[in-house]
Amino acid sequence: MARPEEKAQAMLNKWVKMRESDNTPQISQRRPYLASQCEHLNDAERWRRQIIREISNGISKIQNPGLGEHAIRDLNDDINKLMREKYHWNKRIVELGGPDYNKIERQNQLLEQSKGQQGGDSMGLEGSSGYRYYGAAKDLPGVKELFARNAAKLTKKKRGNVYKYITPDYYGLRDEEDGVLLEVEEKAAKERRSQVKILRQEYLMEQSSLETLPGSSSSGSGNRNHFAYETDEELENSAAMGTGGVLGMEDAIAAHVAVPTREIVQQTILERKKKALLESLQ
Repeated sequence: MARPEEKAQAMLNKWVKMRESDNTPQISQRRPYLASQCEHLNDAERWRRQIIREISNGISKIQNPGLGEHAIRDLNDDINKLMREKYHWNKRIVELGGPDYNKIERQNQLLEQSKGQQGGDSMGLEGSSGYRYYGAAKDLPGVKELFARNAAKLTKKKRGNVYKYITPDYYGLRDEEDGVLLEVEEKAAKERRSQVKILRQEYLMEQSSLETLPGSSSSGSGNRNHFAYETDEELENSAAMGTGGVLGMEDAIAAHVAVPTREIVQQTILERKKKALLESLQ
């Protein structure tokens, strides 16, 4: 007697499930062939997570060197294909208003390289369109020789290739852009000018002491003519007439003034000899 009731109950359950399935939105369980066919951000995120799971499973399987050469090569090709597909899904997520996963992944790679982790568990060659070798694929026949030849090319550089990477910084053409060098030069120039000023004052005092000696008035006037700049105003006014040196135009003139000429040296020696002679006669 309970058999028909059980059948009716089973039919009722099927009808309720069918009605609920009609009311709920249908979610595609198959990933689109092209990322541009996806129109919703949540779906794109879901397909990206699915691709990442497939890549993780493939990398864990390719660590086994006992799979055989052909299986390892096919698995490595599948992983690279999934990596390219993930790149397109990342771009599609950005177009739909999501985060830029490609930028985040590049920043993580640069951070790993700065810590000394070169490429993680994969190896790639420059100019190979991003193709990389994972796990046991790095030990396949021909792959080691390929990386060895590439390493030899990188270590062997010609002089012409070296010149290609020389920038203006190598010649010091951009040293003054940050302003640090100019501040150091200005500080050194001030110290040099103060030293020159002290030497000039000492020289003038010595000249004035020589002029006080008897019979040295004419020679003293000649020495003052040889010393062109006696005050700071004359030195600053004449700065524009000279040519700049290492520390600037003013320093070049001050350095020139601080060094006495040959005539001044001869005249000074002559005056000292006269002074010594007069002292010996007294």
